[in-house]
Parts: sequence; structure tokens; C-alpha cells
Amino acid sequence: MSVIEQALSVFIVDDEPPARNRLRDVLSDCKEKLPLEIIGEASNGSEALERLTELSVDVVLLDIRMPQMDGIELSQHLLKLPRPPVIIFTTAYDDYAIKAFELHAVDYLLKPIRQERLLEALTRARGAVPVKREVLQELSNEPRKNLSSHERGKIFLIPVGQVLYLRAELKYITVRTIEREYLIEESLSALEKEFASRFVRIHRNCLVAKDAIEGFVRGGEDSAESAGWMVKLKGLDELLAISRRQQHIVKEFG
Repeated sequence: MSVIEQALSVFIVDDEPPARNRLRDVLSDCKEKLPLEIIGEASNGSEALERLTELSVDVVLLDIRMPQMDGIELSQHLLKLPRPPVIIFTTAYDDYAIKAFELHAVDYLLKPIRQERLLEALTRARGAVPVKREVLQELSNEPRKNLSSHERGKIFLIPVGQVLYLRAELKYITVRTIEREYLIEESLSALEKEFASRFVRIHRNCLVAKDAIEGFVRGGEDSAESAGWMVKLKGLDELLAISRRQQHIVKEFG
């Protein structure tokens, strides 16, 4: 008795309807050689993230260049899912992206996508594991527009422009906006590097948004670690301590 191979579930993300239609057609042609099921599609990153939080998907065919949120950023947010899908990027010819993908052994398809090449990528996807976040960050040539937090089975996007501070606490980072706090599992040092133009370190465990700094006040204990200075951020009553090593920011931003 032969074992029936389980169909590969596939989700399409592309901001151009003709490109999505083309992928559907080519995927349909692939069904003769590989059991697969197209279980949905999305026209942008936010819509895709919302849909994929609710679906269990094996493979996402993901366009790199999309407005608002590109494919590489979306793939980083998808890693927060309990069972992240395997990503196969789709792209028009982009010399930088292709060299980076080949360097890190990340699968991609050049548009217009051919059946033989798609079939090859889908076959490999059966035994593949999701790309690591560190690799995805290296593939991107610009900072993310959003951070993301996994709460109660959902992924919440946090626009970086709304973040007032990032504070390391044990293995988590507290992300503070005017409205509320979120918890994410990332490295504060990596966040500092990625968003160097937006945040400044005030303490070994805290980064604050430069444009959120309202002023500085004396307060707290002037200890070996603290400079006795606190930073006041726009929209927050909370004052944040500045370490001795970082007290130069009082002059720079004061």
C-alpha cells in the first residue's frame, strides 16, 4: 500500500495582481508533479501577517519589493509564529539581493517565474527550515519599519516611529510607546546597530528615541553607575536614568 504524500500548503504574497495570478497559474501546473494546495494570498505585508497568524502554512512565496513593508521585513515578523513557514522569495532581477541570497543559501525565484524552477524550489522546501533572523537582517539593506510582538496567539506590529524607548529586562526587551508596553525577544545591541540613526543609548540596558527627548533633570542617586541625570521623554511621566558612561548626551541633546 503506497503512502499518499501530504499536499504542500502554499501562500502567495505580492502587491501586483498580475504577479499573483501568474504564480497561481504556475502552481496549478506544478500540481501534476507535486501535491500542493494554494490556501491564500495577500497584496501587502500587513495583510499577509494577519492572515498567516490564523493559518498553518508550509511555504510562503514572498515578493521582496513591496510598499510599506518589504518581503524581508515580513519574513522576520513571521519567525515569531509558533510554526514559521519556509520562505521562497520572488524578485525581478536585483543584483544585490541575488548575490546576498546565494551567499546565505536563501531560496529565491526570478520573475517571470518558470514552472521547472518553482517545482525545484517547492521540492526543496519540504525538507527546509526557516531562515534565521540574523541572516534575514544581513539580507536587508535598511532598518525595519516595524518591530513585532507575539501576544495571545497574535503578532502585533509596532511602528518604529512610535517607539519611545527600548529597555532590556532579563531575556526580553520592553518596547514602550505612548499607549502601552510590548515585550520582544531580541538583542538590545543588535537593535542599537539596526536603528543607530533613530535611538541613542542612555544606559547599558536602555535606548531612547532621539526625537522623543524633551529634556534632562537631576534626580536619583549619583552612584558609580548613575550620573545623577534623568531623561524626560515626550508624552511620558516616567524618567529614565542616564549612566555615567552616557552622560555626554546631556550636552549633545540638552
